[in-house]
Amino acid sequence: MSSNPLMDPQVRERIIADPAVVLDDKDIMRVLVAANERAMGPNVVDLRGIAMDRLEARLDRLEDTHRSVIAAAYDNLSGTATIHRAVIRLLEPTRFETFLRDLGGDVKQLLRVDSLRLVIEADQADGEDGVERLDSPLVMEPRGFVDSYLRAGGFPPSRSVVLRPVGLSTVYEDGIASEACLRLDLGEDVGLLALGSRDPRHFLPHQGTDLLAFLASVVERALRRWLG
Repeated sequence: MSSNPLMDPQVRERIIADPAVVLDDKDIMRVLVAANERAMGPNVVDLRGIAMDRLEARLDRLEDTHRSVIAAAYDNLSGTATIHRAVIRLLEPTRFETFLRDLGGDVKQLLRVDSLRLVIEADQADGEDGVERLDSPLVMEPRGFVDSYLRAGGFPPSRSVVLRPVGLSTVYEDGIASEACLRLDLGEDVGLLALGSRDPRHFLPHQGTDLLAFLASVVERALRRWLG
């Protein structure tokens, strides 16, 4: 062994004083292990090196899973906070007109959707012209409309929340690519809170619906105060 080390003395002293500097660096350890395998020759199988490679791959998968779990938890917390703010806003109005204005204004912005429609079934629908004149999210439709609208996407009307891409005639203006349909139980009547997005991936069938179901239950109870 040469008495004159080839490594920079300061680097050498740092490694001797704190070997973890090298051991914790994946790239350096990978290079050292590869150099050791080359030094052993092609006729030697390094089982320890193979085990290390497998453990490293497993660690990488665990780290990816860990990051995915953290990201999902953050998204869930963010979504929960958004729904809570929207609910608080919906509980403030004392008049139906104010409720509709807040629903189509602040609540729509809080939910970050491009369109919001509150569909209520009636014996006689008012039509879109009246809705546009009032600048309101309220849409009056004939009885049976809500369940028919939900079935159009192949979903049973008993589902309280339906998430789907938009590929059919909708209650929104043009340009909406995905929607969340919240079925409202209003006692003897049925309603629908429809949230539309221009992003085709904003609402997808595999996404969770617990928070939206909670929002639907709040809207139901708020509407029963004025429609009961």
